[in-house]
Amino acid sequence: MTTPDKSQPAHGPAAAPAAALATDEISPAPITDTPTDKATTFLQAHAQTDTTFTCDEERHVLRRIDTRILPLLLGAYFFQQLDKSSLSYVSIFGITEDAKLVGQQYSWLGSILYIAQLVMQPLAAFILVKFPNGKVIASAIFLWGSSQAIMAACTSFQSLLGLRFMLGSFEAMIAPSCIAVTQMWWRRGEQTLRTSYWNAMNGITAIVGSLFTYGLGHIESGVMFKYQIIFLFCGLLTVVYAGVVLAFMPDSPMEAKYLTEREKVIAVERLRANQMGVSSGKWRWEHVWESLLDLKTWCWFVIVVAISIVSGGIGTFGSLIVKSFGYTKFEAILFNIPFGAIQFIVIIASGWVATRFKHKGLTIAGVCVLPIVGTIIMLTVPREQKGVLLFGYYLVSCMAAITPLIYAWQAQNTGGDTKKKCTSGMVFIGMCTGNIIGPLLYSVDHAPLYRPGLISNLVMLVLVAALAILIPFYLMYLNRRHAKRREELGKNAVLVDESMFGKGQVESGKAAELEEAGAGVKPKALEEDNALRDMTDVKNEDFIYVY
Repeated sequence: MTTPDKSQPAHGPAAAPAAALATDEISPAPITDTPTDKATTFLQAHAQTDTTFTCDEERHVLRRIDTRILPLLLGAYFFQQLDKSSLSYVSIFGITEDAKLVGQQYSWLGSILYIAQLVMQPLAAFILVKFPNGKVIASAIFLWGSSQAIMAACTSFQSLLGLRFMLGSFEAMIAPSCIAVTQMWWRRGEQTLRTSYWNAMNGITAIVGSLFTYGLGHIESGVMFKYQIIFLFCGLLTVVYAGVVLAFMPDSPMEAKYLTEREKVIAVERLRANQMGVSSGKWRWEHVWESLLDLKTWCWFVIVVAISIVSGGIGTFGSLIVKSFGYTKFEAILFNIPFGAIQFIVIIASGWVATRFKHKGLTIAGVCVLPIVGTIIMLTVPREQKGVLLFGYYLVSCMAAITPLIYAWQAQNTGGDTKKKCTSGMVFIGMCTGNIIGPLLYSVDHAPLYRPGLISNLVMLVLVAALAILIPFYLMYLNRRHAKRREELGKNAVLVDESMFGKGQVESGKAAELEEAGAGVKPKALEEDNALRDMTDVKNEDFIYVY
């Protein structure tokens, strides 16, 4: 690809045809080391077949991926959130009295899940590199669903704490798995919306979970407490869904039995523009150290800790906060339905905005304004004005849109199979850390105002907005550094980031290539491409960071 010699990556439909039709003045040195990404091996095995493809073929394959892989991710994340949030649902049905919880024991039931997830993240990263991702997801769903169902037998703080730890240990796999699968199946420009889709299940869970709880909470049993009925119902549903995932979730594009061989080739070829690799199956310690020493990793860590402190506290105490406004326990459950609907809408909308304008940092900062205003309302408005307080609570729910944007942002700016899993692991350690801290900033003794928790939320939201504005400047610096390296290697300083193109931009670029070549798009030869060499973003000078 050749464009004028500048230090910034070009974007847009006008740049694509010119870049696609030109060639480098100095060819890159041939690659001599053995490729380690499974996608490279797959494409080498199909070297004698036609690997070019048209826009219509790519759209067809993308549609098949969206209709098979995406629904399975949506379901997995839905059940993870349902089981995790069940503690919040049962909080107003007397679990503190029935299980004889005192002091901050209820808060610890919320925090212990994230302690378990935090402890399990290194193992989760290793498992996702070494084992088939589809089977890993199915196994994790079955195990945490079983833990949730068994929790119905718990009637004391000690037993509930132990089962919540087991639940968190197995749920530790799901969010990193969803990110890994998103990186494995979609282009970078497609990943933000897909990440928003499966994260939007948080909103759907709030709606469906509230309705489940409302119905199950009316069951009067002389044998089981209400919280036990809810735990058992949610756990058994999850176990059933594990079988669905085991049957239909492929481990990678190369092993997807539901795709034809031609569709598999297209599915893999279209990912080369990501410059991130697909799947290697090999654990590389140099990727681990690079991830730990990469400043970006710590930027993602700090920003996700901050937003998770907010979401952890609200997630655990949300129903109690609404009840403190003066509503009954059943009204508090029903008022969580609009909370979930707002989350769903804002998550999808913010994902669309970030994809459309290609600026996640500014999008995150903009979204932060809504929960900041909502928190101020909850801190300052008298408890007699229930409607205004509820409005503020709904504004706070918009903070749910920030976490998926952070997930997508870090995933799109990391290359190398092991490094991707390790960086995601660090992000989820940060998420767990924040969710451990968040509930502990609240206490039932702080009712009805909950001022310490709400003030800490306000501080964290301001911090998130500030970091979201600053991080893109560092990413710009990294792009300039890569451009300088490309010049030193005899390559063009400016590359067109095809992985971030929208459908219209891809089509216009390919149309020019088709007119010139009279055929489909001819990708760069494997021996000239860093895309599938399992290189990290730092080592791969062709990697372009996105803001």
